[in-house]
Amino acid sequence: MTKRKNIAVLGSTGSIGTQTLDVVRQHPDRFRIQMISANNSAELLVQQALAFQVPHVVICNPDKYREVRDALPASIQVHAGIDEACALVQAPETDVVVAAMVGFSGLKPTLSAISAGKTIALANKETLVAAGALVMEQARVCRAPILPVDSEHSAIFQCLQGAQGNAIRLIHLTASGGPFRTWTHAQIAHARKEQALKHPNWDMGAKITIDSATMMNKGFEMIEAKWLFDVDPSRIHVVVHPESVIHSMVEFADGAVIAQLGSPDMRLPIQLAMAFPERLPLEGKRLNFSELQGLSFYEPDREKFPCLQLASVAMERGGNIPCAMNAANEAAVAAFLQDRIGIYDIPETISRVMDGVNFVSNPSLEDIFACHEEAFRMAETFLRPL
Repeated sequence: MTKRKNIAVLGSTGSIGTQTLDVVRQHPDRFRIQMISANNSAELLVQQALAFQVPHVVICNPDKYREVRDALPASIQVHAGIDEACALVQAPETDVVVAAMVGFSGLKPTLSAISAGKTIALANKETLVAAGALVMEQARVCRAPILPVDSEHSAIFQCLQGAQGNAIRLIHLTASGGPFRTWTHAQIAHARKEQALKHPNWDMGAKITIDSATMMNKGFEMIEAKWLFDVDPSRIHVVVHPESVIHSMVEFADGAVIAQLGSPDMRLPIQLAMAFPERLPLEGKRLNFSELQGLSFYEPDREKFPCLQLASVAMERGGNIPCAMNAANEAAVAAFLQDRIGIYDIPETISRVMDGVNFVSNPSLEDIFACHEEAFRMAETFLRPL
């Protein structure tokens, strides 16, 4: 009989977190929720805790602690603060940690789980973007498997299961192109946040949806792929694939290309990361090949989407520059969502921060945290109202 896995979900109230719980709901005999956390969404966190009878609940914003505690029975322990989340992911009974927090805040608890040798189902892009070298080295030392949850990296991971150790010639990282794929540069320049938040294929949180609209999301994924699959940046090729049927491809020396296909459904890579090496049944839409009108592919337009080029530059420069890029993007996207700036102010801000931050070629963890604060503050000084 297969042992039921205990799951800790960092960021349970976000898009990936709620879909993780849906996977668990489909397989109660295979998974049990051991811990959930959220930053501010107290009401939904309480609903989740009651629905799954979660032993440990963390509200990272201490101001919300009393609200959560008073709404839950004594059988559910309520904790406050990110440090409590860091401690709980190390619990001996926890098998898999789903790292679904959004932004740089996910780095610390993910590293804590890695240090305890937990299996990491990684959905938090910023962890590898900001501190890829440190994270992967700690995972190696602590023998903590990192299984990707991003649909693109999950696809690459699945393709490599059939590689038999053969070297990768190219990773073809697919991108939908987002809501502005067919827009002109001038049209994008006047885009409102309501338009940027209308992704054609995927249902995601606000921050990652804006990152998709600017294609910074794909830039992050290039950097993630470098660390996850230990490939040179020159072997990572971004291709726009509007249908989002092929989630990514791997090309080998003989020219053969292995692709992973499926309907756009994040529950599939979430479930695979939690159940690996098994493939469990999953309710959801299936591909009907007779209904497909065709699959199309385009080179991305780096003039319309300068964030993609900025990510390439950050990846090549290395050191703490990807961390600075990520911090500047977090600050700029927040400003855009607050209607303080236009969409092209996002890459402008990132570029200025990348040029202005103090460069550290081989950053320590302390350097990474210091760089994030420095870059975020610098970005705020550059952000101006419309």
